[in-house]
Amino acid sequence: MPLDESFKGRKGGRGRTVIERGPVSTFARAIKDTNPIHQDARAAADAGFDAIPAPPTYLIGASAWGTFPELQPDDPGKSPLADVLAEYARQGGLLLHGEQSFEFTRPIQVGDVLDSETEIVDTYVKGSMTFTVAETRYTDAGTGELVAVARNNFINRQ
Repeated sequence: MPLDESFKGRKGGRGRTVIERGPVSTFARAIKDTNPIHQDARAAADAGFDAIPAPPTYLIGASAWGTFPELQPDDPGKSPLADVLAEYARQGGLLLHGEQSFEFTRPIQVGDVLDSETEIVDTYVKGSMTFTVAETRYTDAGTGELVAVARNNFINRQ
């Protein structure tokens, strides 16, 4: 069963994430990225970075480490993904994470403070599957500059 069109455009789940050295280094080791730029500030500087860069897929788990309660917005807004997942659960079926992609305007580096907000940008049906595309935009908390956009696609198969 398709999602109601009212899901498109829902925004919320705002948050602030601090990018810290320990979690970046741990994440790099966990994904077996042995590039020294993720462990050593001198190696990062020699490679042209201002600070230790995070691996590109770090945003998948960044909020698990760097979202300190006192830094969060007073009203983060309800996560639109929670709404989608609740609706999928109500409908039944099999939920899959179908796709994940990232676009960067600059590298994410240790010391960055990023604000994020998620929006449901599309939902459509193909056969017995409903696809929902969510986009999370990450901006520099100090400048408002767009740093990255993460897109994911959830699939509910009836």
